[in-house]
Amino acid sequence: MLKLLIPTLMLIPTIWLTSSKWLWPTTLAHSLIIALISLTWLKNLSETGWSNLNLLMATDPLSSPLLTLTCWLLPLMILASQNHTAHEPSNRQRMYMTLLTSLQFFLILTFSATEILMFYIMFEATLIPTLIIITRWGNQTERLNAGTYFLFYTLAGSLPLLVALLLLQNATGTLSLLTLQYTPPIQLLSYADKLWWAGCLLAFLVKMPLYGVHLWLPKAHVEAPIAGSMILAAILLKLGGYGMMRIIPMLEPLTKELSYPFIILALWGIIMTGLICLRQSDLKSLIAYSSVSHMGLVVGGILIQTPWGFTGALLLMIAHGLTSSALFCLANTNYERTHNRTMLLARGLQMILPLMAVWWFIASLANLAFPPLPNLMGELFIITSLFNWSWWTLALTGAGTLITAAYSLYLFLTTQRGSLPPHTLALNPSFSREHLLMALHLLPLILLTLKPELIWGWTA
Repeated sequence: MLKLLIPTLMLIPTIWLTSSKWLWPTTLAHSLIIALISLTWLKNLSETGWSNLNLLMATDPLSSPLLTLTCWLLPLMILASQNHTAHEPSNRQRMYMTLLTSLQFFLILTFSATEILMFYIMFEATLIPTLIIITRWGNQTERLNAGTYFLFYTLAGSLPLLVALLLLQNATGTLSLLTLQYTPPIQLLSYADKLWWAGCLLAFLVKMPLYGVHLWLPKAHVEAPIAGSMILAAILLKLGGYGMMRIIPMLEPLTKELSYPFIILALWGIIMTGLICLRQSDLKSLIAYSSVSHMGLVVGGILIQTPWGFTGALLLMIAHGLTSSALFCLANTNYERTHNRTMLLARGLQMILPLMAVWWFIASLANLAFPPLPNLMGELFIITSLFNWSWWTLALTGAGTLITAAYSLYLFLTTQRGSLPPHTLALNPSFSREHLLMALHLLPLILLTLKPELIWGWTA
């Protein structure tokens, strides 16, 4: 663990001491090296499941794909933000990169924590850098409002979790993930126990977000700068799924009865947010709502607690992390050229930027779960396990997949096809920096189809 935590920490002095001419190349190279070393986490040879073990931090097949994704995204965020922050003074650029680095540091600690309380503290610590990035570097004046939504939704959800964890500590005497699995199951019978169950899951359902507590997400996504949108879509939403997978085995046997309303909300949310996507005019908002719909599937997969559901949830989380981050980068390349996010005003771009249209095409196909990409594997696993649990879910998930295909095609056709609007006269050509950025998003996604067992968790 330390061989990646210490280089991540040392990125901060590197950022502040490098001359401004070499600032971007140096940090990019440094973070790429960290990302490449992090790939070693995917190779888990231990028989117990846990490896790289010390008393506070360990990885297992559930956390290692998410850890690798975290490290993989930092160089991509640096690549994507270069143009966005180019006109700012040098010390502000350094501050921006320091915040991104500190976010990666907190996320590594979150995903590798073996103590649930340490997980909780780091889960909350990721709020601070994200909030500063949204409220300071966002594009529009609405960003303070978005930051407030983001902060208070997450805090209101996660304070009950703290109380629930302290109660769990009282009941079992430990909060270590390594020993909790061996403690005898607690008898949960009273109404207070049901409230405790809700307290444990509420924080994660807000973070996912579940339909109904999702209003902070489109606001935060639309107002955040490109790096903020990427890290929000790719990793911060996955914190909710990861936390649920960790804590659900301790909530037996209540989940069987109490999870119904949440599964129904999640499946209903797939359809509702899909329909919202179909009539969106704002490009970033469409991609943000599509994240809510994909996370609804993940919530359903986790709450029915079958091995297939867990596997599909983890597969879909990793695949969605790469796909939606790629879509936000593409939306940002459009925004940097046309300076608006309204889809009707920036359309027909295939005429001017044909190579970008290829990336748009691949990312849209990945978003609609095209075979043989991992997105499809995850969705199939989840839909099959939901269908085995209750065959009524097929109506909702089936409609959800149809709507997803519809809005993904709508997204592609509106931005790329058709005639150019008359006001679009001179646009910058696409840069090799942007092509590299897209390749580093979509090539891992395509390569994962060859060896999906790297990211499908415990069942491998």
